[in-house]
Amino acid sequence: MRAQEVVAVGRDVDVLTETVIRRPVTVVAAFAGDPGNAPEWYVDIDSVEWQTPPPVAVGSRMAFVARFLGRRLAYTYEVTELVPRERLVMRTADGPFPMETTYTWESLDAGATRMTLRNRGRPAGFSVLVGPFMAGAIRRANRKDLAELRTLLETGA
Repeated sequence: MRAQEVVAVGRDVDVLTETVIRRPVTVVAAFAGDPGNAPEWYVDIDSVEWQTPPPVAVGSRMAFVARFLGRRLAYTYEVTELVPRERLVMRTADGPFPMETTYTWESLDAGATRMTLRNRGRPAGFSVLVGPFMAGAIRRANRKDLAELRTLLETGA
């Protein structure tokens, strides 16, 4: 796994991280693309509550509770784009750090998938001052999360 790109320019934060998971794209996309599974592989997500009925679709809304940089965060994501087994985009405008999260899945062969996780946003309020620090913290969290996802899916744990 490697961080392909970490950018914190001015007020914008843009972090792209990828990993290869030795499981078919159908398995990886089905599990990672279900927001209800996020607490199982995102180290800092405590809970997800569906505000619209599952399964995930464009317009789905989910309330997340997470911890980041020592703070409790509550925010709502809305799915803005979904291409099954290829791409999922969720956005929020809640809180001090509006964020867009994008997952992409690419089949490398019948048993391996490249997954990318991209977080982009523009901090507001106090968060503006720590934007560059936030990019590094997001990159480190993304690496941990994708490693956890890879272990979970490859070992069936």
